[in-house]
Amino acid sequence: MASPAAHAVTCAPDPTTACLQGVIKTSAGVPAAGVKLELKATKAPGPQQVTTDEAGSWSFSIDKAGEYVVTVDPATLPKGQFLKGQGSRTISIELFNTGSALFPLTDDASAAAPAGGDDTKETTKPSTNTSQAETGAATTSASGEFSWPRLWQQAASGIRMGLLLSLAAVGLSLVYGTTGLSNFAHAEMVSMGGILAFLFMSLTGNIWLAGGIAVLLMACFGWLQDAVLWKPLRRKRLSLMQLMIVSIGLSIVLQNVFQFFFGANVLRIDPSTPKTVQLFGVTLTVQSYIAMGIALVAIIGVGLALKYSRFGRATRAVSDNPALAEASGIDVNRVVRVVWIASSALAGLAGVLLGLVLNGISWNTGWQFLLLLFAAVVLGGIGTAFGAVVGAMIIGLIVEMANIWLPGDLKHAAALFILIIVLLVRPQGIFGRKERIG
Repeated sequence: MASPAAHAVTCAPDPTTACLQGVIKTSAGVPAAGVKLELKATKAPGPQQVTTDEAGSWSFSIDKAGEYVVTVDPATLPKGQFLKGQGSRTISIELFNTGSALFPLTDDASAAAPAGGDDTKETTKPSTNTSQAETGAATTSASGEFSWPRLWQQAASGIRMGLLLSLAAVGLSLVYGTTGLSNFAHAEMVSMGGILAFLFMSLTGNIWLAGGIAVLLMACFGWLQDAVLWKPLRRKRLSLMQLMIVSIGLSIVLQNVFQFFFGANVLRIDPSTPKTVQLFGVTLTVQSYIAMGIALVAIIGVGLALKYSRFGRATRAVSDNPALAEASGIDVNRVVRVVWIASSALAGLAGVLLGLVLNGISWNTGWQFLLLLFAAVVLGGIGTAFGAVVGAMIIGLIVEMANIWLPGDLKHAAALFILIIVLLVRPQGIFGRKERIG
């Protein structure tokens, strides 16, 4: 079962260990230290206890899969703070996995959860908006209550999400701009990047080396895709609709391959417990800050290359008019080949960074973001790399900040609704042109 501890201890999942962990913070986002929690299995002889540390973190190490109940002692909560939901969570967890239990606090006694009541049951799965170490600061409810700390926290999460979406959206936009293909398998490139990083992290133990190898292999996979699949299909002059159907088939095949070899488990690239850093009242994990920095550098690099390099000018020429570009002496097939390489590498990098930020990657992680990627590309102006970045930032901010007023299940719907409104006013997108030549 769990090992007794006076304070929260670091837990790393492995084939014989599972981890339950979380962060408890006050309604103002301040870590709640000294809060006692109990863990009890359905057939355990007695509960084990931990106490949150100065960062509000707690964790239990578990050596047997099963159903566990985590309970907060309300008497140990900071003064003036109350549990917003039930004080216990029932969680089913498997070995080599990480689970979390959320215990949001409120300073409104009238909004506190009543004593008693049924436990909330949860299962171990990765979050799609914030890592487990930040849940105490970013947790929102359907009640729509507003606070400035929450606004800044969600805005920072939105910027982070926008930057990560931008990496994948730029590649998706470049492929469409040069080939006209809406590549539905692009989402699986994101998942594959994270899965490869997980594999090489387990072999090398170095996250930088694992991530670099994953991105390099994804670039090679982009070359292989075009050489084996897309170039032969272009030579056969298949229609764009037929190519799109092929991309959907490739997406389904890759999803099933991922699930066959790795199952439905969450694969943690970095098994250590994420550490948080608070800047200007915003709490994010160290991995989040690093991921945002890497994404920003990569986006700026791609932008400069497209604008000032010879190959970038050739890419923009092919995107504008492939026939005219070929007549001008540009090797269109070579440009398209490099675009596929760059697109897959950027998607792989996005997958690695998402795996770190979300504290895990799974077989369908990319698929969960596919609609948001298409929304970003269409909103910014389909086929324009700069538009894809702006569209991704807008979508990321809307998705995360919608949590302030809407239930979490509706955050994606809010982004897509805004997309529809914008396209009704400006069908070509923000940076798109009303007419395309050719």
